[in-house]
Amino acid sequence: MKLFYSPGACSLSPHIALHEAGLTFEAVAAPTKTHKLADGTDYYTINPLGYVPLLVLDDGRQLREGPAIVQYIADQAPAKQLAPANGSYERYKLQEWLNFIGTELHKGFSPLFTPGMPEEAKNLAKTRLEGRLKWVDGELAGKTYLMGDTFTVADIYLFVVSNWSKHVGVDISGLSHLGAFITRVSARPAVQAALRAEGLLK
Repeated sequence: MKLFYSPGACSLSPHIALHEAGLTFEAVAAPTKTHKLADGTDYYTINPLGYVPLLVLDDGRQLREGPAIVQYIADQAPAKQLAPANGSYERYKLQEWLNFIGTELHKGFSPLFTPGMPEEAKNLAKTRLEGRLKWVDGELAGKTYLMGDTFTVADIYLFVVSNWSKHVGVDISGLSHLGAFITRVSARPAVQAALRAEGLLK
């Protein structure tokens, strides 16, 4: 498999998942600013949408949305328990979390990374995000991970997205459960391996 990523972007989520799952893959940097690969290839010729992540399977088929990609990865290594069994109530809870993180958090950060976005719009986005993250903090109270004691791909996605806070002025310093969660996840060997691979950890 081949994962196209941009350092620190949401593609870090499947990058971590691949390490957690212990699967064999090739990571290919596709910087979102230049859309040029190291060999000069125009990334748009590979993914017309131009964004990451993109997972190319061994047979050439593609998956290009993070929540779908991480579930695919989890299902390739069921013994790792990165996702509950298909068809179970818990699997739908996982999908609920992935959807929430994708639509309410991930997309909520988008205005803060958009050049030329008016300050008023950014402030509105920050207020909304801080409210959503405060709710997540409450959901983590008394739990090790989002689904309880089992680490899943939803935790990976939350870890990646919530870490963007420090880059755009979203204050999560008072969210103790979320802070402890980030610390726990960042200590995982697979997380550190992916961060190192993307040049985000020395």
